[in-house]
Amino acid sequence: MKLRGESVSTRVEVSADAYKAFEEIELRGWGDGLPIIPPTEELVDAFVTASSRSGSEVLAVLAPTWAEATVEKVAINAVMAGCRPEYMPVICAGVRAIADEPFNLYAIQTTTHPCAVLLIVSGPISTTLQMNSGYGAFGPGNRANASIGRAMRLVLMNIAGAKPGVLDRATQGGPAKYTFCVAENEKASPWPSFRESLGFKSTDSLVTVVAGESPHNINDHGSTSADGLLRQIAGTMATPSNNNTYMKGDSYLFIGPEHARLLADGGLSREDVQRYLFDHATVPFDRFSAGQLEHISGGFGSAQKAVANEAIHLGVSSDDIKVLVVGGDGRHSCWVPTFGMSKSCSEVA
Repeated sequence: MKLRGESVSTRVEVSADAYKAFEEIELRGWGDGLPIIPPTEELVDAFVTASSRSGSEVLAVLAPTWAEATVEKVAINAVMAGCRPEYMPVICAGVRAIADEPFNLYAIQTTTHPCAVLLIVSGPISTTLQMNSGYGAFGPGNRANASIGRAMRLVLMNIAGAKPGVLDRATQGGPAKYTFCVAENEKASPWPSFRESLGFKSTDSLVTVVAGESPHNINDHGSTSADGLLRQIAGTMATPSNNNTYMKGDSYLFIGPEHARLLADGGLSREDVQRYLFDHATVPFDRFSAGQLEHISGGFGSAQKAVANEAIHLGVSSDDIKVLVVGGDGRHSCWVPTFGMSKSCSEVA
């Protein structure tokens, strides 16, 4: 069996036995520890064709090794991740987005923080690819969500060079570093689509990349008013040890459909929710240790602005708290804190 290797000129002969091929791929350091689909020439060519681009086209130059992410190299990793060829436009858009300057890929790839690259897909392509935006959207069971997120991780490791313990220095890492991809539940949302809130057209298919931690659950089965629910959400977000308190950046609130309906029935728009949370999800100075407060006040200028109020906001403005609907019914939402020294970036697929 012939496999595509580390460059367009490399070919590797391995056994036709799938298990032995997997062993060879792992031995060469191309995997993530989970079973791999061998990237044969025929499969890679089919994926390149599905991208509607040339295999030699450079989608981006990726930190920290500043390697060229060609369409062919991305296709190789997409095959190994278990993708279908039709997923390539989403993956290519994600690769372009992580190279955008506000995303700060170099720091994300080499930090001790456990952030992973989360892909959020909003628009018609999520339906076409049958992505999961409902029950268990962040969990297992959907090939598109799982393999697209995994393809991005393999790109970050194999092309960009951030392998754990080498250039990826995350102290503990996290399960989101295997795969982290979700679709917006637009049908269950009482507000305009997420892509429209960012200034894109409703007909666009948008891929947004976020340097996010694993989702933190927000359980509220008791609140009967929008104000009550927002109090619970704000209390969950206002923690002294998340990066958004002192390194700012944007963070993401993924609201479950039941919670979203309660907020909308209370007359609140997405912007109203963002403003409330920016004003109320603040961390008083007395919740920080003396050493940590000195660290964030002296080392990060963005914290100085909050001194007069004796509390720190999450982000610089309400626009830094992004809000969209994801998930199925049930009185749960989740918050994704982020790396902080990063802004999410979007590309049309």
